[in-house]
Parts: sequence; structure tokens; C-alpha cells
Amino acid sequence: MPLRVGFDLDGTVADMYDALHREAIKLFGEEVLRKAAYKTNKPQEVRGEQSNKQESPEPKPEDDAATSIVMQELHLTARQQMQLWDHVKKVENFWSTLPELEPGIIARIAKAARERRWEVIFLTTRPATAGDLVQLQSQQWLEAHGFQYPSVYVVQRSRGKIADALHLDAFVDDRPENCLDIAVESKAKVILIWHGDLKDVPAGAKRLGVRPVNTISEALRILEQLDDVRNQPGIMKSIKRAFGSAE
Repeated sequence: MPLRVGFDLDGTVADMYDALHREAIKLFGEEVLRKAAYKTNKPQEVRGEQSNKQESPEPKPEDDAATSIVMQELHLTARQQMQLWDHVKKVENFWSTLPELEPGIIARIAKAARERRWEVIFLTTRPATAGDLVQLQSQQWLEAHGFQYPSVYVVQRSRGKIADALHLDAFVDDRPENCLDIAVESKAKVILIWHGDLKDVPAGAKRLGVRPVNTISEALRILEQLDDVRNQPGIMKSIKRAFGSAE
């Protein structure tokens, strides 16, 4: 049977940070972003000197799973985040403008899927922007980077239940909470794209068998290994070894 694989988009194969950073420069200017980053990363004693100053409450930016972490990385205030998000919503077909997180990775996934006869599904929680529907923008983006006829699901509910309903064999995501949900609710092998030190991966993820890696290229190699051992003797032991859980 063909391997059924699910991929998240933003932070996994698409570089949302680069696109939001570009739009933030258009909206606020490079100097504002530099000052924001400097203010956020001041030495502890400098921040401590200002900790007693009372700050006026800021409005909370739209809390969307696809953008919250990236917004924090831009070091903008809550008000600036809201302004940036309002700006992004007005950008025509914003989701089709993102670069790949790793150049050429979509074409590599497409090649592996074609040669190995994988059934690949892309899931995303992207919110709507001006222009085409999110699903269509995402499909156009994938096609432009080398994946023909992509299946894209725009979802809001539990990814674990979706992975279970679709009988996925594996799923690749960059958010630990999504990986934990999938590991608990489905039988899919889960690969976490972790953009930091692997020693900092949440312990709960490892206990549930989630395999953390730093790059999508590493994830793709694990998927190929998983595919190779599916019909070989000792399959369960081999799969456990591939995910670092063999005794």
C-alpha cells in the first residue's frame, strides 16, 4: 500500500517569517524593526531598570495559530502586530508570495511522492487574505514550486482526528502541540520540525514517539526510510529504530 503522508505548510515547508518580515518593513520601515529587536534583546539589567515603569495596555493581536509565533519573533508591540496583520489581510494572494523554507524542497517532496507512489496531503490553518481562497492560493504556491495537483485542506479542528480519519501513516509539522495531538489521536508516525536546539524539544513529544529534526530534508529522509522498511521483515523494530525509540 502507498505511504500516506501529511505535511503542514507554514514553518514546515513555507517560510512565513520571511514574508511577514518583508511586509513589516513596508509598513513600519527597517529602522522600526531594528529598534524593536534591540529593545526586546537588551541586557537583563537594562530591562530591569525599566520594569517598574507602568505601561499602558495594548490591544491583543489576532491570535492565529499560523502567525502567533512568527509575530513574536518580529519583536513588535501588540498594537504593531495588529497593524501588520490588518495589512497582510489586504495583500492580494499573500499566501502565494512565501518563499520555501528550504530552496527546492517542494520539488524534492514531489519527486519522492511520484517515484515512491506516496499519497501526500497538505494541511494548513492559514486565515483568509485578499484575492483567491486560501486553499487555491496554497495549491498555486505548491504547483509553482514543483508539486503538481496538490491536495490541500484548510482546517480549524484537531489535526489528530483529521490524521486518524484520513488514515495517515506519517505527518510532518513544526508545532509541538500539533504533533502531540496527532500522536495521541492517530496512528501516524509524527516528525517535528524544530527550529532550535533539539535538546529543548518538549519532553512530552519524545515520550509519545515524536521524532524531532531540524530540517525538512531530514524529515524527508526519515519518510523514505519508513517507506523502505514497511514491507521488510522486522518492520516494527525497524520503524521504532527510525524514530529513535528502539530499545
